[in-house]
Amino acid sequence: MLAKLVGFRLRWSCDSALTLKLIYMTVQEVRLCGLLLQEHFGEVVEKVGIHLLGSGAQILRAIAHETSTPLDLVKKSLCVLVQHGMCEFRRGRRGPGGAVEYHASYERVLRILRYPRYIYTAKTLYGDTGELIVEEVLQRGHMTMSDSVRTVADRLTHNMEEGRSMEYSEVVSAFSKLVETHFLQRCPPVADVGTALPAEAEPGAPAAPAPTLAESHPDRYILPHINLTGRGKRRHPSDDSEVDSKGAKRAKMDASAASDDMGIYWQVNFDRFHQHFRDQAIVSAVASKMDQTSSEIVRTMLRMSEVTTTPTAACTQPLSANEIFRALPPSYSITRPILEQYLSLLVDDPMEFVGKSGESGGGMYVVNLHKALASLARATLESVVQERFGSRSARIFRLLLRKRHLEQKQVEDFAMIPAKEAKDMLYTLLSENLVQLQEIPKTPDHAPSRTFYLYTVNPLPTARLLLQHCYKAVGNLIERRLYETKESKRLLEKSQRIEAILASLQASGAEPSQLSEVEEMITAPERQQLQALRNHVNKLDSSENQVDETIFLLESYISSTETSR
Repeated sequence: MLAKLVGFRLRWSCDSALTLKLIYMTVQEVRLCGLLLQEHFGEVVEKVGIHLLGSGAQILRAIAHETSTPLDLVKKSLCVLVQHGMCEFRRGRRGPGGAVEYHASYERVLRILRYPRYIYTAKTLYGDTGELIVEEVLQRGHMTMSDSVRTVADRLTHNMEEGRSMEYSEVVSAFSKLVETHFLQRCPPVADVGTALPAEAEPGAPAAPAPTLAESHPDRYILPHINLTGRGKRRHPSDDSEVDSKGAKRAKMDASAASDDMGIYWQVNFDRFHQHFRDQAIVSAVASKMDQTSSEIVRTMLRMSEVTTTPTAACTQPLSANEIFRALPPSYSITRPILEQYLSLLVDDPMEFVGKSGESGGGMYVVNLHKALASLARATLESVVQERFGSRSARIFRLLLRKRHLEQKQVEDFAMIPAKEAKDMLYTLLSENLVQLQEIPKTPDHAPSRTFYLYTVNPLPTARLLLQHCYKAVGNLIERRLYETKESKRLLEKSQRIEAILASLQASGAEPSQLSEVEEMITAPERQQLQALRNHVNKLDSSENQVDETIFLLESYISSTETSR
C-alpha cells in the first residue's frame, strides 16, 4: 500500500543503506498522518485517508471495496476530508462521463499539527476576535463571512459580563483585516476544483500542475457586500436541550438576508501564515546575531514586501534606502546616515540575509530568503549534531559544512582533535548518514592505495533525513499523549461531568454550599492525579509545538532549495 508513496523518496538516493532508512522513515510519516486523522476525525476517516494516501487517486466504490467500509461511511469520510481541504476530487480519466476520482494530500494532513500556531499567531496580531475567527474557520474547514461573524460574536458575548455583548461590526472589522493581510482567502469555486485529469496520465504518474489560485480565482481577497447589524447572543445551558422554533425561524431569516451565503466561502491561507513564520524566524536570527535595531530594519523590509513577494521567491522585491527610511517606526529614531551604516553591515555580514541589487534611490536592497533559510537550516543541523554526539562532533560537522570536502587527516588538523577520536566521530556520523564519504580514484582500477577518500556533508539529504526523524518524534509524542488520556479516561469523564454540573448550578444561581458539595465529589488524591495528568499533557503539547518549529524550518529550506534549482 505504501509502494507509491515511498517511491519518489528513493529516486534521489543511490546508497542502499540510506534507501532502507528512507523507507522506514516514510512509514513514520504516514503513521503521523494516521494519528492526526484519528485524533481529530475518528477511525473511519483515518482508514479512508490513509488508504488514499497510499493508493493515489481512486473512485468511490474502489475505496469502499478496498477498505471494507460501508459506502455511506466512505461518503461521509470523504465529505470531511474535502471540507477541510485534505482531499481533492476530479473527473476521471475517461472524460466527463467517467466516475469522479478522489486524491488525498499528505502535506495538507500534516498541517493539522500547526493549527495551534496559526490560532496563536492570529491572537497575537488581531486579538481575541482574530483568534476565534481563525479557530472557527480551521474547525469547520471553510465558512461564510456571515456565519463566522455570528458565531464569533456569540462566543465572545458568552464570555463577557452579564449585560454586555459584542457588536457584529467589531467582528467584521477583524475579519476584514485578516482578509486585507491575506491570512484569509476565498475558496475557489467548485467548478474550478473538479477539473478532469489529462487523458494520457498513467495511474501512478503525478497529475499535471493545476493553475495557481491567483490565476484561477483572482478575486480571492475581495470582501462581499453584506449587511450585518446586531450583537452577539448569550447562550444559556437550556439552549442545548430545548428547541426554539421561533429562534430557528429567526436564524433562517438572518441567514437568507446575508448575501455571502450563496457560494462565497472563506478558508485559511496557510501559505500566508507560513510566510509570516518564515519572516519571524529571519528577524529573530538577525536579532540574535547582531542587535535589535538591525532586526527591526529587516522586519520593516519584510513587512513592505510581504504582499508583493510570492511564497516561492528566492528574495524579496528590491527596496530603496529612501523607502526603508520612510517606513521605519518613528519610535526607533534612526537617522538616515545610521540606517545606511546598518544596511552596509547587513550586506557585509557572512550570513548574507540582506543583499544589494542597485544604487538608485540611495541603494536598492533585498532580503535573501533562500540564503536565510539555508543558514537557519544549517544552524539547526549543527545543533542536532551537538545535542546527540557532543561539541567535538559538532565542530567536525561544522568544519565539513564550510570546507565542503576534506580528507581524514585534514579533518584532524583543522578540528585540532586527536586522530583516534576524530576517526571514531567521523565513522559515527557516517553511520548515521549525517556525513557522506566520496571516493576519487587516481586510476581506473579503484585501488585503495591510489584513491582519495573525502568526507563531505550534503545539507539537503541531511535535512530530509532529520525531517523524517522529527515526524517520528511527533508521532511518538502524540501516541504517548493518547495513552496517558486513555489510562485516566474515567477520571477525566468524571471531572467533566462535575464541571458541567457546577456550570449549570452557577447559571441558575445556586448557593455556595451546593457548589462546595458538588466539588467534594472529587477526592484529594483524584485532584492530585488530575493535576499531574494536566502537567504531563501540557509538556507533551509543548514538545509537539517545539518539534513542529523545526519541521517548519526544514520543510521551508527543502522547498526553497528544490524551487531554486
